[in-house]
Amino acid sequence: MKKPVLTIAGSDPSGGAGIQADLKALSANGVFGMSVLTSITAQNTCGVSSVFHLPSDIIEAQLDAIFSDIPVTTIKTGMLATLEIISTVSKSLAAQNIEHLVVDPVMVAKGGHVLLEEKAISSFKSEICPQAFLITPNIYEAEILSGITITTLADVRAAAKIIHQLGCRHVLIKGGHLQEQPGTDLLYDGRFFRMYKGEYIQTQNTHGTGCTLASAIAAHLAKGKPIADAIEAAKAYTTEAIRHGFTLGKGHGPTDHFYFIQA
Repeated sequence: MKKPVLTIAGSDPSGGAGIQADLKALSANGVFGMSVLTSITAQNTCGVSSVFHLPSDIIEAQLDAIFSDIPVTTIKTGMLATLEIISTVSKSLAAQNIEHLVVDPVMVAKGGHVLLEEKAISSFKSEICPQAFLITPNIYEAEILSGITITTLADVRAAAKIIHQLGCRHVLIKGGHLQEQPGTDLLYDGRFFRMYKGEYIQTQNTHGTGCTLASAIAAHLAKGKPIADAIEAAKAYTTEAIRHGFTLGKGHGPTDHFYFIQA
């Protein structure tokens, strides 16, 4: 039987990021994807133009519907934009026996639209991070969470140590925007660092890569892989999805989540 994995995130009607990307990545990596919606965005490949956050009672009802019926041990979170959403999700997760919580700290869209309210950042750190088995910030998000500027791999290591102190069991800082060795990700478990050197693909079609990677990691964790192997498999998958990304619309096109299926 396929393992169920739940994603808790916002929607992207253009299909490249958000809960739509999560479900594609989960399916492509061999698990059964389920979803709880937190926010509805109006966005396309050029950016986000509007956002509506679902009421907390609706988010809670979605979570209750899943947890009261289906055993879930692996969850991936994406856009948790407000204090109220963070509190609702945090309380629901704390009441469950979650083995793997993969947290993608969605903060700002590629076009610059803020997806995590500034006043909610401290609550995100204190309520979500301590429950995380793994958190997957990019360089910009890692700067916000750690409070330091990141330009070198040494900075990445320093930031990872600070973020780990928030209570996360593992920190994976993605290096796609790192000038020094771009495409290199760094994993920290509180004791040791592990580098994942990757191919940096020069392309505009990278919409939703963070959602895709985190979801793929969650899928492989759910299937029983150790975290180091889960990240390696997910990074290889995401790299190929980027390599096969395609132009759609006028901005950042999507990756191809099902690149291995011949049209």
